[in-house]
Amino acid sequence: MELSKQELEYPQKLLNYMDGFLISKTMFAACELGVFDLLENEGALPSNAVAERLGTSTDGMDRLLTACVGLQLLQVKQHQGEVLYSNTDLSQVYLTKASPRTLYYSMAYYSQTIYHCFAFLNDAVRSEEEMLKFMQLMNSIWNICGKDVVVAFDLSIFTHIVDLGGCTGAIAKECISAYPQSTVTIYDLPKVLEMARNHFVSPHEKRITFHEGDFFKDPIPDADLYILARIIHDWTEDKCLKLLNRVNKTCKPGSGVLLIEALLNEDRTGPVTAQLYSLNMLVQTEGKERMASEYINLLESAGFKDVQVQRTGKIYDVILGRK
Repeated sequence: MELSKQELEYPQKLLNYMDGFLISKTMFAACELGVFDLLENEGALPSNAVAERLGTSTDGMDRLLTACVGLQLLQVKQHQGEVLYSNTDLSQVYLTKASPRTLYYSMAYYSQTIYHCFAFLNDAVRSEEEMLKFMQLMNSIWNICGKDVVVAFDLSIFTHIVDLGGCTGAIAKECISAYPQSTVTIYDLPKVLEMARNHFVSPHEKRITFHEGDFFKDPIPDADLYILARIIHDWTEDKCLKLLNRVNKTCKPGSGVLLIEALLNEDRTGPVTAQLYSLNMLVQTEGKERMASEYINLLESAGFKDVQVQRTGKIYDVILGRK
């Protein structure tokens, strides 16, 4: 089968497959927590009311309901300034326990048994060091999104860039490719940089350098532009502000900070990929995916001005602030 140029540049089908388990587990969790049954019995409700009735965290339930909207398992509407969630016809017929056509018990079995069994599937094939696997994951997505995020704004005025939490150097390599006059320093923990040197960045690449450190504690080197790619979404609001304030104090007037993140729509309707990623952040980190307005507020609270947002049409978008 011959692929089109668009399919070769942006393999949407493979990305959908990759997110498949996120979709499944989101649906499973909503079923097992009783979301669809509650909305069937009580009608449209705001997320805090659903959380209260089901005994869950407000934040976690809000993210779960939002993701279900993206998956078209729930629908959302505004009523008197309140966001209300209700079942779609599909979830009402197949995901509520009382429905004669319910698939609830199949969902529960997949969630409680099959899902956990599949966690060990790769053990039958091979075993790799966990850190290298994670870094390969982080690196691979930039193969299809990296160029888009570094050229979304014209960054040619920034001649020295520091990529905070730069991991494998994928964004650094995209930057020096797009901007021949620029150099990039990858700032990360010592063990991460060792893996980057050994597996991802050629020792012959002179325009990329390395700086070991913890960006929450150690000095941040001078630069014209600081890039934080998939970094801010890892942390709570307080930690985000702490990090951005540290960057701002290091910045010289005219310097910039570029955030690369999966942006949620302001009306909570999607994109479903970002909604699913936000659920993933709930179980893996203390952070979350955010709307553009939330990132703008964080940057402005840390002292950055002239904040601009640029959508790329792919998974990750960019927010640029200046000092």
